[in-house]
Amino acid sequence: MSLSPAWADAPSPCVDVCKYKRAGRCVGCMMTKMEKDSFPHSGSAERKRAFFQALLERLRAEHKNPAFWAIAYRRKCSQEGVPCPLDEEDGDL
Repeated sequence: MSLSPAWADAPSPCVDVCKYKRAGRCVGCMMTKMEKDSFPHSGSAERKRAFFQALLERLRAEHKNPAFWAIAYRRKCSQEGVPCPLDEEDGDL
């Protein structure tokens, strides 16, 4: 499967809330500080997409609606002037 170029340029899933609660996870994106630091800013589209998939699985496991995060992430991509990789998905993210 060939991934969209948007995945290679995807910005961090951080949505700039950065309030850590819930076992050291941010209330905005559910990442830990270490995960935010380890996001593959440069790297393969596959690696970035896998990072996003794990994050979405965590949101679902914590009974959070990933749609709220996705709205904030799309807004972030728009503000940064980059295509949102979530828009390239066919419903599996």
